[in-house]
Amino acid sequence: MRKKILFLIAVSFLTFVAIAKDEPQDSVKTGLNLGALPTITYDSDFGLQYGAMVNFFFYGDGSTYPQYRHSIYTEISRFTKGSGINRLFYDSKYLIPGVRLTADISYLTEKALPFYGFNGAEAFYNSSWEDDQSDDYISRVFYRHERKLFRFKTDFQGKLPIKNWGWIAGYEAYNFQIGSVDIDQLNSGQAASSELPDTAGLYDLYVRWQMIDEDEKDGGTHHYLKGGIVYDTRDNEPNPMSGIWTEFVVQGAPGIFESKKYSHAKISFTHRQYFTLIPNDLALAVRLLYQTTVGNSPFYLYPLISTSYLKGANSEGLGGAKTVRGVLRNRVVGKSIAFGNIELRYKLWRFHLLNQNFYIGTNLFTDAGVIVENIPFDRDKAIGLAKADNPEFEAEEFFADKQELNIGVGCGFRVAMNQNFVIALDVAQSLKKQYGNTGIYIGLNYLF
Repeated sequence: MRKKILFLIAVSFLTFVAIAKDEPQDSVKTGLNLGALPTITYDSDFGLQYGAMVNFFFYGDGSTYPQYRHSIYTEISRFTKGSGINRLFYDSKYLIPGVRLTADISYLTEKALPFYGFNGAEAFYNSSWEDDQSDDYISRVFYRHERKLFRFKTDFQGKLPIKNWGWIAGYEAYNFQIGSVDIDQLNSGQAASSELPDTAGLYDLYVRWQMIDEDEKDGGTHHYLKGGIVYDTRDNEPNPMSGIWTEFVVQGAPGIFESKKYSHAKISFTHRQYFTLIPNDLALAVRLLYQTTVGNSPFYLYPLISTSYLKGANSEGLGGAKTVRGVLRNRVVGKSIAFGNIELRYKLWRFHLLNQNFYIGTNLFTDAGVIVENIPFDRDKAIGLAKADNPEFEAEEFFADKQELNIGVGCGFRVAMNQNFVIALDVAQSLKKQYGNTGIYIGLNYLF
């Protein structure tokens, strides 16, 4: 199916280019513009995905172009088996004078969210257990669980009296509903030979082994307060050619919002820097991030990565489209993490089409991430409970005694309209099969 999707993208791209009129000079945009993209994919376990994403940009009289005055992004998509994205995002530097406001309200449902255990390489991943053609097959959703997430997030940013420095403040609310994969629903309409077996997944085993506590296994509601500082000298936000974007953010869930058991804070430092290699055309982009969790967090909050600006529907990792491409989504989850991205970005061609400014871009990249501090749990207790439940339990099938760097390499294409609406395609390969294989990511925006 992936090959068919890539073929359709290639045909659409060539058709798109063939009818374009070459006009290298951008025209200033005014008033209201929009970019739209249908979402159509298929997965045998989750069904047909259908829907659309639309991004409205308001440029006013054009005096701030390419910076928009207001941006509203909406996405509604569904899988026929029940998963879906419902998202509304707003961004403006002009609604409140002197303050940038971003707000996100989303309801995200996932019938089979990836869950590979705690601490990355120390949680052994056996791909044959989810391969229904393997003699060792257990279930295609063995490394999955169900999640429904409601999220409200709002951030404010303003200038400090020191040049290029600013402040960050915000509030976030999350409601998680966690559970086992609904096998009956996923089996609905399937041929008997394709039905999922009714068996425990890794999430269920972690609950049995008390690695996931009873009071966190079903999810919960959490409120965060955020504060931080930012240093920003970028020449252009959607795809900078030069400058620095560095931020230090503390995001806390204090005891007045949380039970004392789960009072915690996420502390993150992110440095991004952009180097011009060929003026207007070729740039090198680098991102380094370190994040640690202070206190005790529910297991489902550890993957969340703090940021002052949410570039997509999720900010989770390590692994997947937003952190280490090529590595499986959420394959590497720890209490403290670090990762980096280095990306070579080239603008191949600028042109006008339908009175809009476009450019075609390509990118080559390497991503890498590692766990700095593990999520604590009692391994001996877990192994004891597992053996009591199953005398044939082999600990080395689930637990390892190593930690290592996770690396993905790849390339991609970008189609940008009016410099702000950027359609993205990345293809990446993990350097070790234990952490992933080939990843294909279709979405919006540059990674950072």
